[in-house]
Amino acid sequence: MINKNTTSKIILISSFAVIFFAGGIFFNKLYQTPLKSQKIYKEALEDFRKKDYSNSYYLFSRISMFSDLKPAAIYRQAEAAKAIGDNESAVKKYQLLFNTYPKNPLSTRAKYLAAQILTDSSPKLAKKYFEQIMQDAPDTDYAIAAEYYCGLILMKEYTKTENTIFPLSKKHDVEDYFRHYLKKAPEGRLAINVIDNWLNLDKSISSDDYLLMANSLYKFGEYPRVKELLEKTNQVENWVLKAKNLSVMGHKQEALSVLDNGFAENTSYVSEDDVIDAINLYFALSSTPKLQLAKSMGGIVSGKGHDYVASLRCKYSDGYDKIQCYKELYLAYPAGKYADTALSEIFMGAINSNDYENAKKIGQDYLNKFRDKEDAPKIMFWLGKIAERNRDYSEYMSIYKNVITSFPDTYYAYRAYLRLNHQTNPMITDYIKPRPVEYPYQSSNKTVKKLAELEDYDVLSEITGDDEFLKSWILYKQGDFSHSMLIARNAMDKLAIKPDKYDVRWRLVYPVHYYEEIQKYADETGNNPPLMLSIAREESYFNPEASSYAGAKGLMQLMPSTAAEIAKKKNIGYYDLLNASSNIKLGNYYYAYIKSILSGMDVSAIASYNGGIGSVTRWKKSLNYDDTDGFVEQIPYDETQNYVKKVFRSYWNYIRIYNGND
Repeated sequence: MINKNTTSKIILISSFAVIFFAGGIFFNKLYQTPLKSQKIYKEALEDFRKKDYSNSYYLFSRISMFSDLKPAAIYRQAEAAKAIGDNESAVKKYQLLFNTYPKNPLSTRAKYLAAQILTDSSPKLAKKYFEQIMQDAPDTDYAIAAEYYCGLILMKEYTKTENTIFPLSKKHDVEDYFRHYLKKAPEGRLAINVIDNWLNLDKSISSDDYLLMANSLYKFGEYPRVKELLEKTNQVENWVLKAKNLSVMGHKQEALSVLDNGFAENTSYVSEDDVIDAINLYFALSSTPKLQLAKSMGGIVSGKGHDYVASLRCKYSDGYDKIQCYKELYLAYPAGKYADTALSEIFMGAINSNDYENAKKIGQDYLNKFRDKEDAPKIMFWLGKIAERNRDYSEYMSIYKNVITSFPDTYYAYRAYLRLNHQTNPMITDYIKPRPVEYPYQSSNKTVKKLAELEDYDVLSEITGDDEFLKSWILYKQGDFSHSMLIARNAMDKLAIKPDKYDVRWRLVYPVHYYEEIQKYADETGNNPPLMLSIAREESYFNPEASSYAGAKGLMQLMPSTAAEIAKKKNIGYYDLLNASSNIKLGNYYYAYIKSILSGMDVSAIASYNGGIGSVTRWKKSLNYDDTDGFVEQIPYDETQNYVKKVFRSYWNYIRIYNGND
């Protein structure tokens, strides 16, 4: 017989069992293995892309609250709801996201999108959210856009009916919001809306504000509207923008007249950057020879921009006058914007005149003052050549190694490598082993890596912040190879200390596109495949549909007339310059043709690819140089000289990254 105590124990045990079982079921619903969460997320994302938003919404809801994918899943639910017009559910999901996960990178965007939806239906709450964004995330694009929406909400609040009197203080608040937006984002997506609403708000707008609007409209190509607004601005402040606007509208002489008057009387009323813009425009519009123009402007432009005019006078001078000009510039502005360029030119002047002792002193002075400037690797490399000329073996070996270590991805690291190995042939190898672009970090945020694996690039792009390598990788995965490479290149250039050559970020800067085709036609024509890859990179950034202002087309930027001539020589009946394979084929044939005329010399051929065979032949006869390094430095066309350096820099990096040489 069971007594009362035993019965009580059985009931208690049973109760615990029920609670435990129920808790287990509840926990099982909440908890998922990471693999299961990723599987559900992937299925939901596939439905989202198929525009099956309802099922996508449901599947994203199944992601466990314990999963680190949950914030992204909530964000995706909101996006799915918005896609089917259920703004109420979208707002609730956005609110759930930024209230539950305030530190998550998606939180600010969620609050911004919720506020956007609420702007008309619940303006006070929307304004509250926008103000929170401006306070909590002031350096983001969302904060800038919030300025516009706050102004718009405030404007609508006081213009609901015709009888509403708009308090002056409130009007000023609206103007402040609009003004802040245009100052921070003159080319922003909402800039035209800002201007239109501001102009509708009131007619008593200040001259400065009209000029601010005109500047923004100019960036959008709204030239007739710019002209209209400039008539309401102060001419002592508007002259630079007025001249630029007249120029693009085809009124060249009027633009020159405005500039003449501005330089004579009004440079103090505009910024130094504006003065420099005006000087550049004047040089572009004037038919006066550049050197003569620079000399005449030296007596007109004083104060702001005077050192820039002085640098232009030096740039367009020749021989002894050029070096003497740079010496005067350096003495006059030893701490100015152009001091490093001036000292670099003085150094190269000493090199070209064989004044090596003085050049060594100038070069060391440059590196002491300007080691972080663009010409530092060039100066260091030529100091190595001076040491080599003096047969100071240990010094020049040390200097060349230092060039490669300190500036590993530069043209001068490539030249230093050749000097270290006593190699006169500029072609180090014709072999590289292509490897794919990979996710740019071996270790990083787990959620970011999961989203990368799941290929949710839209969400990933929202949480990467200012990481340009991740942005580059996302663009690459989305097929936008040109922009991907440019962003990665700029990001790498910003790094004071470069990563080692095995770092996968280098593959974003130097991706291997179309290499199978390039290698095929390079082998057929006897060209160096990595060099042909480098030409394609520098000519088009791997955009097969690229077209230049001059009319060059495709990956290797061939002029139609050149392509036609080569096709005729090779009996090619049909070709399409915008077809990658066709363009690569003709580009290789053209390069091989140039090279054959120039005695098989690749440096001369690369210079000819940009500057023309006639120019290169003339330079080789007229320039006074000892070797390839001297020839390249003395190429008189800046564009061609820089082109040679860029192509061989790319060649060096392709070998360095994909072969193993350093």
